Amino acid sequence: MKFASYVFLLFALTLATAGAQSAEVRTFTNAQGKAIQARLVGLAGDQVTIEMAGGKRFTLGLNTFSAADQAYIKQAPAATSTMQPATPTTGGFKPKPGPNDKLDPAVVNEVVGPALFADVMLWQTKADDVAGRLELKKESETKTSSSFRSYPKDTFRMFGARPFSVALYAADGLTTNLSMVFANKGDLFGMNGENNNRVDRNTPKPQALAILEKAMKADVAAITAKLSEKLGEPVKQMFGDGESRQKMLRWDWRGHSILLREQESEYVGVELVTTEVADAGGKVKMTGDKIIRDRALANVEKRPNGDVVINEIPMVDQGPKGYCVPATAERAMRYLSVPADMYVLAMAGETNIGGGTSVQMLLEGVRMDIRRKGRSFDSWQSEFKLKELQKYIDKGVPVIWGLYSTDAFNDLANKRTKDRQGMTDVTVWKTKLVETNGAANLRKTRAQK
Repeated sequence: MKFASYVFLLFALTLATAGAQSAEVRTFTNAQGKAIQARLVGLAGDQVTIEMAGGKRFTLGLNTFSAADQAYIKQAPAATSTMQPATPTTGGFKPKPGPNDKLDPAVVNEVVGPALFADVMLWQTKADDVAGRLELKKESETKTSSSFRSYPKDTFRMFGARPFSVALYAADGLTTNLSMVFANKGDLFGMNGENNNRVDRNTPKPQALAILEKAMKADVAAITAKLSEKLGEPVKQMFGDGESRQKMLRWDWRGHSILLREQESEYVGVELVTTEVADAGGKVKMTGDKIIRDRALANVEKRPNGDVVINEIPMVDQGPKGYCVPATAERAMRYLSVPADMYVLAMAGETNIGGGTSVQMLLEGVRMDIRRKGRSFDSWQSEFKLKELQKYIDKGVPVIWGLYSTDAFNDLANKRTKDRQGMTDVTVWKTKLVETNGAANLRKTRAQK
């Protein structure tokens, strides 16, 4: 069965995988005394990935191996490299003194709205505790990072304005940064006002843009006034990288930098980062390629029924808007330790008011951003071939593809997913696919994107 045109988006790693073939081939013995010849690929938490002579890889629990092998695995260079965190933790961060440090947390919390701050810096506080202060739901959790996100009710206020999205990011259990998005084109249909300020999908684009601009200017004014009242006049500075680099207004308090950004006709956002990150203009130290590559390999799980799965890809909740493409791109970028935000990606992809993204524009924006951050990127358009995908999936490299779908295709995909769950023998499953593929005919239904 062939489909006419598929756009594939590939996030690859910079170095060739041959560079990872450094561990020696040795004899491993399991707890029952069975011995095999294999090479250690890496250790992630308590999951060990080994490679057989034929190139097949298996991920097993550390306690599967003998005591001697467990000792070898823990001290091997391949294991050590994969155990490093994706980003440096902020627990040891020591801020420089600032003029606002004398302000009590309660005073600053009057500015924020919710009781966010306490005597201990956010960067030295467990992410779960900080998320609880803002009533954020856990969005994603991997072995090295986690995120929390909420789309608050329209009565909720932070810094004197309504946030449409509040997100918290963490590494190794500690808070690293917070992101709040206020008036923005993706959530424009949630910014309903009265009479001529009410927006729906039938609102003419010029009128919708005018309403968006008005809402953005009101949020910038309210947030600036609220912060300046207690923390003084802001400092203007450049923050970010490449296309996302822009002017921001900055207020500091006890190691925390509050950054206000306004992207014309796009969104108003507030970033909460360490003063160290703010001083560096938002540029962060990237994790080395070998660490990322080894971690990606360790994330590949080969299941007994023949399924091959990449684990540890973070989840992103796009909320009630059409940001499925930017949100998916953010997931893949964060998996490779490339900082990303779906709202910024939506800007690169020229996402329409209320949603709908130009994939080609997004690809170009993502391409430049990824290469600036030391990773490689590739994209292609061709016929769907599982063998082409296999070589990337087996390396732990995520691939995103877009396709034209039909009701018949969706029905068949859902049925096969259900049937696959009950299959334990991959040979039987392959035989079943050959039989059903011959009977399937999906070309008669009009395709819908």
